[in-house]
Amino acid sequence: MGHSSWQLYDLRVRTPALELRVPTEDELVALCQVAKAGVHDPDTTPFEVPWTDKPSPRFEREFLQHFWSTRAQWTPERWMLDLAVFRDGEPAGFQNIGAENFAVLREVQTGSWLGKAFQGQGYGKQMRAGVLHLAFAELGAVAAESGAFIDNPASLAVSRSLGYQDNGRRRRAPRGEPREQQLFRLTRQRWQEHRFCEVEVTGLDSCRDMFGV
Repeated sequence: MGHSSWQLYDLRVRTPALELRVPTEDELVALCQVAKAGVHDPDTTPFEVPWTDKPSPRFEREFLQHFWSTRAQWTPERWMLDLAVFRDGEPAGFQNIGAENFAVLREVQTGSWLGKAFQGQGYGKQMRAGVLHLAFAELGAVAAESGAFIDNPASLAVSRSLGYQDNGRRRRAPRGEPREQQLFRLTRQRWQEHRFCEVEVTGLDSCRDMFGV
């Protein structure tokens, strides 16, 4: 049965091993527990905003609030699609894709994380490939951008293996100390040349207008 009031609940992005979808409230709580169990080495952080540093119960509250806020602030002119990543029905991580003025610019940005138990198995590449297919093949994007700190080799490797090209650097200070971040850009042609796996998207027709297309 479709969700007539919030059609994004019907959207599914499937790769050979994963399913990406907007989580229900119960799934969101379960995803929060995956994040709480660990996403990265606590000695550093891969995120511009160090949200994993926050103690309970602030961690759990603000985790839920992030998802609620992106839904509440959604407009066709500025949107952020936050997807839970499922492996065999079990929440494994998070993948987002967002844009501003997509109807004109046709450019998207992405971000992601995986629970520690699911890392090192190629899932990071599949989930990024899933939302890139959604962007380029289904929504008509012309470019995608991403970034990672230069001491995050796993994320850097995913971007480069999918065809992204270096697009400069910038400095950020997530824990009060400056760190270098590598920026990446992926064009439609480069995406087509580096397509990684088969991707199936369903449920988009009922919510396509929400993306400004």
